[in-house]
Amino acid sequence: MGFIRGEAREQVSLFPATLDELIPEDHACRVIEAFVNRLEMARLGFVRSEPAETGRPGYDPRDLLKLYLYGYMQQVRSSRRLAAECTRNVEVMWLLGRLRPDYKSIAEFRRMHLAAVTEAGAELVQLARAAGLVKGEWVAIDGSKFRAVSSASRVRERDAMKRYLEQLDAADEQEEVVIDHDAAKAALEKLRRDPEPDATFMRGREGKLPAYNVQIAVDAERGLIVAQQVTTEKNDLRSLLPMAEAARKAVAGERATLNVVADAGYSSGEQVQACEERGLVPHLPVQRTLNNQGDGELFGREQFQYQAASDTYRCPAGQSLQRRNNCTDRPAVIYAAEARVCGICPLKARCTGSGKRIVKRHLYEDGLERTRQRTTPATMALRKSLAEHPFALLKYRIFGHPRFLLRNLRGARIEIGLGILALNLKRMMKMLGGKALAVAIAG
Repeated sequence: MGFIRGEAREQVSLFPATLDELIPEDHACRVIEAFVNRLEMARLGFVRSEPAETGRPGYDPRDLLKLYLYGYMQQVRSSRRLAAECTRNVEVMWLLGRLRPDYKSIAEFRRMHLAAVTEAGAELVQLARAAGLVKGEWVAIDGSKFRAVSSASRVRERDAMKRYLEQLDAADEQEEVVIDHDAAKAALEKLRRDPEPDATFMRGREGKLPAYNVQIAVDAERGLIVAQQVTTEKNDLRSLLPMAEAARKAVAGERATLNVVADAGYSSGEQVQACEERGLVPHLPVQRTLNNQGDGELFGREQFQYQAASDTYRCPAGQSLQRRNNCTDRPAVIYAAEARVCGICPLKARCTGSGKRIVKRHLYEDGLERTRQRTTPATMALRKSLAEHPFALLKYRIFGHPRFLLRNLRGARIEIGLGILALNLKRMMKMLGGKALAVAIAG
């Protein structure tokens, strides 16, 4: 018995297969086609959405957006590799109608459309909300580091030049200081010619490397990413309010209440209070980082009761600690007892080894305490289940490797916008099925 044989390459077929017959009804290409075709490209900001009356015709931005969405779904992000796919990949041939754009046209499209890609992502979130996949009541916020396209030596060199110029500025204000103006001019010119990298050293699993901090907000209903930002912040302390507001704008409207879950890295009293003032409800572990003077033998700060009416603290002996002044190194207020009162207190040996006891209260203590009380193990479990999984998918199922291909902060933001758009489409397909999703998107 022989093997199963294919057709002879020189065989002429009377009824050749069409491209449409080669793509299943539930295929991702049909979902991409339905989504991109319903977008109002000009309103979203895509350049050349309407063909010009004169000059050489260009590519429809819809076709190039389809190509990039397909590429990111398949871990193909390089413009050169996407151009190659147009000549050999039947799925891409179906999606683009056998168009073969060159890699420069493909790369130029991505470079130009940061805002438009962001708006397209917001359109998809609204479609998911209409389909019941996004509820907009609870979101989880988290951040992760993605490697930048920059060598460590270049970042160090740029930082050194910045420090050098800052020292020159300081020297200008002093008398009898000789400044090498030629060197200063050369350093400044080098910074102007080479504005990249704007990445900074951030600590990750591989150590300190040039990276960006990617922030996402994930809706609790079905785990879709509803908001994202890319920053140069080395930690998450200043990201709670911006991400919470971006999430609310995406899913709930500017006046709606939104519960926001985050980890201890977002524990900033200023950010917590600002969220509460705007109707956003944060749930996160509180870290006050204040010295309690308690070491197991001395009274801890929790044993001093705050008296809101008089803005004082009452110590275990019943004496008052009065408000003195603000800390110079942290957002806190100092409360202290009178030295003469502490000197005759029978509990002094259990309270402090100095002349008087001092207690520090966080400037935003009330907001932090409210947050601590409403944060439960269940909300923390919700955060872990929501926010960490999408990052794993984004890094290893969409990017293939957690490293950007495009330089500088703008390039990183474009890549994250395309990557999250592709990821949300894939997850919606898994929830509804490709055929049902394409029908729902097409309306």
